[in-house]
Order: sequence, then structure tokens, then C-alpha cells
Amino acid sequence: MVVRQYSEQLYWLVRRIVLTHEDSNDVMQNVFIKAWSRLDTFRNDSKLSTWLYRIAVNESLDFMRHQKSMAAVTADADESSVSNMLMADRYFDGDKAAAMLQQAISKLPEVQRMVFNMKYFDDMKYSEMSKVLNTSEGALKASYHIAVKKISEYFRSND
Repeated sequence: MVVRQYSEQLYWLVRRIVLTHEDSNDVMQNVFIKAWSRLDTFRNDSKLSTWLYRIAVNESLDFMRHQKSMAAVTADADESSVSNMLMADRYFDGDKAAAMLQQAISKLPEVQRMVFNMKYFDDMKYSEMSKVLNTSEGALKASYHIAVKKISEYFRSND
């Protein structure tokens, strides 16, 4: 039931971090395995979705760190690598503007990237983000504002 209810929103959260469908599926398996094996640690002091988001973010970041250590394309890879990886993914159905947005997002520092994705794509409230990322709402608002500014600048300089 939990997998059915949360898999789509978690998939897209993970997908925006790791970028490819195949890698996202691998990470998603790890997310649900970790959630199941640690269900006894869920304290009910937050919503189940918040707990699952936190696991998904951590698993995605662990995956990216592992990829980086293996000298694979990472979230801070150059623009053409991100673009090539997206366009090569047979499940990517976006256009040039969507690819350009992902390129701009990939250039953001890790925290700004997470905050932007959660706010822009998932319309997550800052109070929920605060629990997922374990930081203050004020810091999250500042990170989002800076991320939007950097993305806007990226689009202006690349049109």
C-alpha cells in the first residue's frame, strides 16, 4: 500500500536528482527496502511522506556520491554531459527548454538543488522541507530564492 501510494512522487524526486530512469529505479528499490527494514525507527513525529522523502533524498545523494567516486557523470558535471545524459535517456520526453532547466539545476550547489526541486516541482511547504532536509525554514527560503536567481541568470546567459 505504501509503495502504491508514494512511489510516483518519490520516483520524480529521485529522478530529478539522479536524472536517468534506470538509476532512479535502482535508487527507488533501495528507498523502499530501507524504509521497510527501518519501519520500527519511524517515530510518528512527522508524516510518513516526510520520512520517506528524507530516505529518498539521502539514498539519491548516496548514489550520486558513489557515482562521483567512480568518475561517472555527477550532478555537477558540465553542461554538455548533463544534456547528453538526458537526451540519451529513452524515458526523457522533455524538450530543449526542459533539458536546459535541468542543466541549470545541475549547476546549483546540493542544498539549493534539493530545495529548488522540492519547491518548484513538488510544491512542498517549507515546514515539510525543513523536516526532510533538517534545516530552518528561513535558510530554505533563502536557498530557494538564490537558486531561482541563479537559474534565471543561466537562462539569460544561454539564450
